[in-house]
Amino acid sequence: MNRRSFIKKTLLRLSGIGLLTGFYTWQIEPFWVEFVKVKMPVKNLPENLAGKTLMQISDLHVGDRFNFNFLLDAFREAKAFNPYFVVYTGDYVTSYQDSVQPDLEKVMSQAVTGKLGTFAILGNHDYGKNWSESAVADKISATLSYNGIQVLRNDSAEVEGLAFIGFEDFWSTHFQAEKAMSHYDPSKATISLCHNPDVCDLDVWGNYDGWILSGHTHGGQVKPPFLPPPMLPVRNKLYTSGLFHLNNGRTLYINRALGHLWQVRFNVRPEITVFELEVG
Repeated sequence: MNRRSFIKKTLLRLSGIGLLTGFYTWQIEPFWVEFVKVKMPVKNLPENLAGKTLMQISDLHVGDRFNFNFLLDAFREAKAFNPYFVVYTGDYVTSYQDSVQPDLEKVMSQAVTGKLGTFAILGNHDYGKNWSESAVADKISATLSYNGIQVLRNDSAEVEGLAFIGFEDFWSTHFQAEKAMSHYDPSKATISLCHNPDVCDLDVWGNYDGWILSGHTHGGQVKPPFLPPPMLPVRNKLYTSGLFHLNNGRTLYINRALGHLWQVRFNVRPEITVFELEVG
């Protein structure tokens, strides 16, 4: 084989690999949901909740950038786990216009709910333009509530001895961490829901030593092998996805998102997390 033929064949092979990779990142991985199972030891957890499942679903991003039927298919798979608790950790839409409301209603009408409780917080995209439109946040909250999901906005709720604290989004004009944490009772089993993991680095947690469930990062959506994601919407670039052991006994889990801002994923499959509660 002469040099010219070798170069030509090499280029053809590389172009073929590039086309296959492009197809995979566009049409396969964005819709290849992974159900990630994680043990969750919780301090002060009532014995009767040990072994029960808590499911986290995050960042649906209903809009015009991918077909929302993918979310419905994922919900059907998730319901087979029969979770006792379900939490949604924000970003139900990508950008809000009146035209997205019917699709959001269709998606949330099929939402996965827990046998004992279903809770949600809002993400930055749920507050409209510049993350500051209260009317948009209220409308999305109303849609969730209508479908049996309790929205926690710097508030808390308790079911069967397990408390949930929910933060308004860090980038929104409604973020009041002190108000949210005022509901914390150290004698109770507690899980905190906070869309943006950067809040974990703020001096707002006091003596809280439980779990914090976040989303927001999507794991970067694209992660080259052996390298960190090139793009992450957080200050702390260590906060990619998965489990993080923080100071003072706190544990952070960042869900990789079910939906996507753009229909492209590589080495960062969409995720639904299934936690198994344990006495901590």
